[in-house]
Amino acid sequence: MSIGIIIGEDSLARPSWAATDPMMRTYYDTEWGMPVRDEHGVFERLSLEAFQSGLSWATILRKRENFREAFAGFDPEVIAGFGEAKVEELLVNAGIIRNRAKILATIKNAKATIALREDGGLAEFIWSFQPDSTPAPNALEEIPTTSPESVAMSKALKKRGFAFVGPTTMYALMEALGIVDTHLMGSHRRGTSGIWPA
Repeated sequence: MSIGIIIGEDSLARPSWAATDPMMRTYYDTEWGMPVRDEHGVFERLSLEAFQSGLSWATILRKRENFREAFAGFDPEVIAGFGEAKVEELLVNAGIIRNRAKILATIKNAKATIALREDGGLAEFIWSFQPDSTPAPNALEEIPTTSPESVAMSKALKKRGFAFVGPTTMYALMEALGIVDTHLMGSHRRGTSGIWPA
């Protein structure tokens, strides 16, 4: 059995971070690491990963519906039109992370997402960095925080006008979207994305 795996009362094996909090467990069981290939889905996760930078994912997940409401359902077309008045409104919204740099980055990234449509779109661009193999961690400590692909993706996105897309944040995005499978060996979710064999 992998180190850091906990068997739940439902007899399913999960990593410790997803084993106790019902919200995190549901996210782990149903969403994390499952393939997302549409612009809207990828843009939302890119935005949330940027807001998560320096914070816990649980904090973001608890505020997710508030983020969706505040950011027009993560519609790039609407967000691209946000002006200073909207930024000031967001900065007093206690339901989200009130960070000016991250709010401005989300607006910038919405504009960059629209521009990227001329070259196949955001989802195709992000998935083009899928590696030839995926990690097979037996312990949480064995899960990488960056990869050559996440470094390359970060550089490529910055060139396209994106912000808050550092290599670590992009690796977390790759994990969330199923581009890599970092489920621990022995987890009930290992290999369930259909992208990588168990």
